[in-house]
Amino acid sequence: MSEVDLFSTYSVFSYAAGIAGNLLAFVLFVSPIPTFRRIIRSQSTEQFSGSPYIYALLNCLICFWYGLPIVSPGIILVATVNSVGAIFQLIYITIFITYAEKPKKLKMLGLLLAVFAVFAAIVFLSIKVFEPPIRQLFVGYLSVFSLISMFASPLFIINLVIRTKSVEYMPFYLSLSTFLMSLSFFAYGMLKQDAFISVPNGIGAFLGILQLVLYFNYSSSSGEMPRRPLLESYA
Repeated sequence: MSEVDLFSTYSVFSYAAGIAGNLLAFVLFVSPIPTFRRIIRSQSTEQFSGSPYIYALLNCLICFWYGLPIVSPGIILVATVNSVGAIFQLIYITIFITYAEKPKKLKMLGLLLAVFAVFAAIVFLSIKVFEPPIRQLFVGYLSVFSLISMFASPLFIINLVIRTKSVEYMPFYLSLSTFLMSLSFFAYGMLKQDAFISVPNGIGAFLGILQLVLYFNYSSSSGEMPRRPLLESYA
């Protein structure tokens, strides 16, 4: 195989991994829809927390910025998936603010403004202070920190499953989608030789495997099926 053919095959595999990651991420982005249907139907946020969507928005914005050519050339599929994710999070946050009671509404508005302020500061610093390739390192470390902080939710669910010996709050298809998405972007990061993509998604894939193992262990022993979606988390 010639060097040109090898490069072509390499590009096809990396592109395929990125596309797969985008498609699987879409499953995760639409998973909170049942929660927000309930909020709209009851015209109340009840005891639901809006914080996960605020954190998810900040994560999507940082990773979107990291994936743009001005920061990291050649990984535009990271920017596309996170741009879609940011739009979904903004829609969810808008619905939450619309139906929340005044104290929650003010808190969410404050957090939303803080997210935009932090993102604006990151963009300003990365353009005005840092030149390539230091710019990529600066935003890359921030994206890794942001992604790893998002693993708090899977760790909470894993702990809950072990403690209760129940998979009620860990739906199989959501756990499977999370694992496959992390695995796809891990492969994408490895093929692109980008540790800022491969490392956090490698951790995500490992946690996904752990969730699936726990699911099969506890669902088979109890014979139960999960009844609530993972992202319908309470404050």
